Order: sequence, then structure tokens, then C-alpha cells
Amino acid sequence: MVIGSGPIVIGQAAEFDYAGAQACRALREEGVSVVLVNSNPATIMTDVEMADRVYIEPLTPAFLTKIIAREKPDGLLPTLGGQTGLNLATELATRGILDDYNVKLLGTPLRAITRAEDRQRFRKLMRQIGEPVPESWIVEKDGELVELSRQSGLPWPLIVRPAYTLGGSGGGVAHTPEELIEIGQRGMRLSPRHQVMVERCLVGWKEIEYEVMRDANDTCITICNMENLDPMGVHTGDSIVVAPSQTLSDKEYQMLRSASLKIIRSLGIEGGCNVQLALDPKSFGYYVIEVNPRVSRSSALASKATGYPIARVASQIAIGLHLDEIPNRVTGKTLACFEPALDYCVVKIPRWPFDKFTSADRRITTQMKATGEVMALDRSFESALMKAVRSLEVGANSLRYKGASQWSDMEIESLLTTPTDERLFAIAEAFRRGLMIEEVAGLSGYDPWFLHKIRGIVQMEKRLRDHAADLNRDEAAGLLTEAKGLGFTDRTIAELTGRTERDIRALRTSLGITATYKIVDTCAAEFEATTPYYYSCYDREDER
Repeated sequence: MVIGSGPIVIGQAAEFDYAGAQACRALREEGVSVVLVNSNPATIMTDVEMADRVYIEPLTPAFLTKIIAREKPDGLLPTLGGQTGLNLATELATRGILDDYNVKLLGTPLRAITRAEDRQRFRKLMRQIGEPVPESWIVEKDGELVELSRQSGLPWPLIVRPAYTLGGSGGGVAHTPEELIEIGQRGMRLSPRHQVMVERCLVGWKEIEYEVMRDANDTCITICNMENLDPMGVHTGDSIVVAPSQTLSDKEYQMLRSASLKIIRSLGIEGGCNVQLALDPKSFGYYVIEVNPRVSRSSALASKATGYPIARVASQIAIGLHLDEIPNRVTGKTLACFEPALDYCVVKIPRWPFDKFTSADRRITTQMKATGEVMALDRSFESALMKAVRSLEVGANSLRYKGASQWSDMEIESLLTTPTDERLFAIAEAFRRGLMIEEVAGLSGYDPWFLHKIRGIVQMEKRLRDHAADLNRDEAAGLLTEAKGLGFTDRTIAELTGRTERDIRALRTSLGITATYKIVDTCAAEFEATTPYYYSCYDREDER
């Protein structure tokens, strides 16, 4: 029996349909009969051909109990339905329903789920295995919250993290005792366990994620590591993310990778999980933030970014297969125990609905507001970033955002300091106005490496304007090649040079500047891929 994720909500959307559909196919290929339960009929997983039996019913313990009594499944797979599936499986196990009907919880055991989701138990485990966690307090009553707010010497600001919730729901950053009480009480109301963790806020630290996979033989691999452009203080679902990480040294990468493998082993998770860590940009210090003991939104991103079918492999592990027994369907030669290798760059940008909800607060914090996201692949960070910006469909074909030129210098400074959906465009506008990288880094918290890349895009805009008059001469070949390599479209180049899009396309084609296509194959072209998909770029070699 597979539990779906239910209605599409912020923080839990189509990525779980993607995971559930993968799981159903993988299980049926292994000869397993699948009973699927989901309340949302507008999904691929609820197609009648996807599972042997499909129930479109409310996702509540009462309805699930009736379905279990009727279908009598041997096992329950809850880790592919997001937080909804995880919470329901926990409740069914706690009530004794799974024991009553002799249903085995497949994949990650209940003990691992509660260890990861219960803030107090997770913090205790991390200390037992020697992994650092921020100074924190567990609160389960209003009186305890008020008492905490009155303590002297608290490391303000404080972050509030409710237990067993999705997308940072009910959480937030408190700067005063009054805000702590308000956010904490709301978080406890939204938490199924009426529990929140109040911890030191690591605003300004780098946020790093590792997608990790483990089987029952204790074989562990990292599928993908991801770096948030926005520093700590912004929910990862609301942050621009790049994979693989671009600014970590090898020592930092290996240190955090080792910590992630150590954490998944200590929790006893069987399948995939997402580990979130905070890294001090001024030292090698780091803290473990949290672990999602399930397929998550980041898992879908990592799966599409690497070509590694995380949900498929996790469901095969759940029914007893091991990583060294599961073939990689992309290469057809390697096994699932091979860690994916990327020879390209992936950029994810969230998509917010502020164009529809114009009066909404555009500030983004620890509670997720994005209703979707876009992902782009290319050979460089700049070109992947430019592709992602175009995919947002916000009227911007590059980092030239409509209305940005009208922002005052004070507005620019405010947009750099306060995270909003427009901060990326404000950074580009700041460089157009002559701000130094050190100034922008100090205001935004972005790593200087990313700012150098964004400034390079802005500098290319100026070079194209400056060379508008002589773009027809042979010297144009080098400039156009460089601009296309940075992700500039023909339309953007035309706007900057005062030409038509057709003219620019004809010119670059005559100069031999055309798109090539590269394969996403999980192994950086080390093995030939049998079921590849492609991304376009402006490189010399075509892998089609």
C-alpha cells in the first residue's frame, strides 16, 4: 500500500506525484501488487493503470484503516507521500492499526521517522554521535514558551521550528520576546505533536544540502549535494539552489558529506533522505539543521538534476533489494551504488505567486511561500542561471528586470538586505550602478563567487551595448560566442545592440555559433547512457 501526498499545497506539490508514480512502476516491475491511496485525482499516480487498486479517498487515519481492513496489504510504504504520508503512517503505527492488521512498515522504520521528526530526540541523537547542533530549547506548552522568552542571555534572534510540519509551516524568526511568543504559539498549534524547537538563528551562514541513500546492508551513497545561494534565514524551498555546490573547498565538501552519511546511518533510514546543514563561511564550523527521513521536494530536484531515479530506488530498497542489486536504468551497466557525477551545473529558482497576490508580503523567511520552482541545466553557472530566470515567466529574459531602473538607491539597499523574490534582480541592478562586490556581499550575504558571476553577466550587457555599431564585422564572432556561453538569448542581444532578433540569429548562424546538446547520464559520460535526456548549450561537442 502506497500513500500519496494529497492536495497540492505550498511545500508539497507535483514533485510527490513524480515520486509516487516512479514508485508504483518500480514496485509492479518487481511483481508487487500496489494499492494506492490519494485524495487528489488530478495526479498521474491516480491513473487506473499506475496501480492495481486506486482509492481516491480522504487521507485520514479512519479512511486508511478501512482500506487496510479491506485490502489487507502486507506492507505500507509511507515515505513517498511527503509529510502527509509520514504523519499518517506514524499515527497508524501509534494507534496499533498496523499491528492489528499485521502490516509491515516498509523502508524507513518508525523508530527512524520519530528520531528524525521529533526535535528533542533528533537533537539528543546528534549529540550522541558527536554531530554539532545549534543551542536550542524544546517547548510543548504555552507556559514554557513564556518562561523561555523571559530568560536573560538568549542568543537573539531565535528561530522557531515546529515538529512534524511541512515547508516551515508555523515557523519563523523571532527578534523580540513578543515575537517569540506569537510565532511559538502558532507553531505549536500547527504541529501535530504540539511541539516546537526554539534555536539559535544562524543567519548569514551557508546552507548546504545532501541527498543521501542507504539500504539494509548499510551501504550509503550521496546522490547530490546542493548549495543555497541565499544564506541561512531563508527556507530552502524559497532559496535559489545550485548543484553541485560551487563555493565549497574539497575539505568542506568531504566534511559535510561524511557528516551526512554518519547521520543517515545513526537514524537507521532505509531509502532516501535529505540532510540540511549550516556552514560558517569564515571557518570550518558547521551545524546539523534537520533531516527529512523521506523523499522530499529536494529529492525531486536532485533526481532530475542527476538523472538518478531516487524514488524508484527508494521503493526497491523498501521491498528488500540492496543498492548493489539494483541496476541503473540510465546507463544500463552501472548499479545504484555508484554515486552520480555531474559535468554540468544545475540552478533552481523558486516561483512565487506575488504577481497574482499583489498585496502579499514579498519578504521570504523560514516559512515557505513559493508555489513552484524551475530548474535549468547548462555548462556554466551563468548560463544555467539565465535559463532558469527565463523559465520563471515573470517578464524577464535575462537579469534585466522591468522596473529595476526606477528603484532608488535606498530601495536597492533594502532589497539587498531583506530577502524577497526580487533580490537576484536587485543584485544585478546594484552592479549596474557601480557597487563593489564586497558591498553587495555585506548587504545580501551571498558568497562573493556568485556575485562575481552575476557581475560578469552585467558586464557582458555593457560590452554588447558598446559594440553595437561594429557587430557585423568579424570581431563579432568572439563576442557573440562569449555572450551565448553566458546564456544570453538572441532576443536579449538584439535589445542590447539595437538589432532585430532575426538579424542576430542570422549573424551567429553564419558565424557557426549554434546550440549543441549534452546528455544527462548520471556518470559524467564515463559510461554510455541508454535512456538519456538532454540539455542544450553553446559548446563545441554535440553528444546527440
